[in-house]
Order: sequence, then C-alpha cells, then structure tokens
Amino acid sequence: MAVISYNRVEMLERCLESLEKSERRETLQLIVVDNGSTDGSAQLESRFANVQFIKLPKNFGLTKAMNLGWRASDAPYILFLHEDTEVAPDAVVKLAAALDENSDAGAVCPLLVNEDGRPAPQLGVLPPDGEWEPAEESDVQVVGYPRGAALMMRIHLIQAVRQIDEHYGQFGADADLAAQIRRAGKKILLIPSARVKHFGGGEYSAEERADFLMSRSVFMGKYYGFAAGLKARAASIFGPLFGFRFRELKYTISGQKIDGTH
Repeated sequence: MAVISYNRVEMLERCLESLEKSERRETLQLIVVDNGSTDGSAQLESRFANVQFIKLPKNFGLTKAMNLGWRASDAPYILFLHEDTEVAPDAVVKLAAALDENSDAGAVCPLLVNEDGRPAPQLGVLPPDGEWEPAEESDVQVVGYPRGAALMMRIHLIQAVRQIDEHYGQFGADADLAAQIRRAGKKILLIPSARVKHFGGGEYSAEERADFLMSRSVFMGKYYGFAAGLKARAASIFGPLFGFRFRELKYTISGQKIDGTH
C-alpha cells in the first residue's frame, strides 16, 4: 500500500490508524510518501514503527509520489490511497482476493462512502470532465474510471508503461491509469463489499480547477492527438477568462500546477 500525503497530518494519522487495524496486517507492506509536508506529518514515523516513510524535501507532485510508492513496494499489487481516507479492516484483503480470482482485471477499487456510510462520488467518464457519480451498492461490477482516492492495481501493468505519467498535476493520474488498463485489454472491478470512507470532495479551489483543466489538456493530447490537446489547452484559458474566474486564469495562463511545476 502507498499512502500519498501532503500537509494533512490529522487525516494521515486517521488513515494509518485504520490501516493498522487491517486483517492480516502482518502480511501487508505499508508505505507513506510524504510530499514535503511542513505540518509535522513526517513526525508520525515515530508513532507508526511498522510503516515505511519516504520523506521528500518538497512537493514533487502526486504522480511523482505515486511512482516512488510503487517502486518501493515488494508486492505484486499496490493499493494507492489518498490520506483523506479511512479503510475498513477487511477492505485490503478483499481487494487483493478479487485480483487473485480475476486474471482479466488489471485493477480493483473499493466502494467509496461518506461519513454516513453512503456511496460517495466515485465514478467518472473518459475523457475526464471533473464530475463524479456514486457507485451502486450491488454486486461486483466493471467500471471504466474510478476515482484514484483508493485503487489497487497490478504493478506489472505500471512497469509495462515504465511509470505513471508525471506530466499530470494533482488531477489526471487516475484517468491515465484507467486508460492504460483499458489499452492493456484489462478491466477494473469495483468491489462493493470492500469499503473505504473518503473525506474529500466539496468545491474545488481556483488552483484545483486550473490544475484539473491543465491535466485534462495533457490527457486529450496523449489519447486524442495534438489538435485535441491544443483545443483543451485553449479552453483552459478562455473558459476562466470568459467566466471572469481571474484567479483560475492566472494559473492556466502560466501553466503552473498546484505542486509548483509546469
């Protein structure tokens, strides 16, 4: 498992506490990639002695942290988690069992639920539009693009494309992984009996909206061609301009992502 964290020490602590209660915890390798936090997140290492901490000197971005996480793993599967999650005790073993039992699945995901235990926004479309719908609480189902807050996949699929594409910012890595799994002729299964609380969501900030628009243009250029990417990049500028969202426009013009990269 790789938990990616940045300046959310309380959420990270709660996430790790839930993972420590996982069934067969002694067999699980737990890695935290701390993306240069300044709020004391890295100091949790002394409390969680059986967790491997990779402490980065600054925020290198979500995809860089994810790549460091899977490369440090010794297992055939990697569960990517955002720190704003709380994992049910049986969730990890259920996800791993689903991959064991379904060779045609490249990845599996749990049902994301809110604090009340109801399905949370989780399923998107490709190309990504920034909108999410809750999943059905029914049987195991094939999904096209689940939110990356909790996703377990086969490491050899990442190795086949060398790494998760680091051209994306805070958004887009999960969409790219979904597209790569589809390219490999594999499917993604949602396992409703495996549950993970997700405390994210809500309205995007100007920086987050800008980051999403720029990541979408990367996705469009990669999978739909140069012209589509250029059109999406132009839309990331003219959309905020005509919508008078000038703080958002500042970031889309400069191309600066949340992590400070371009």
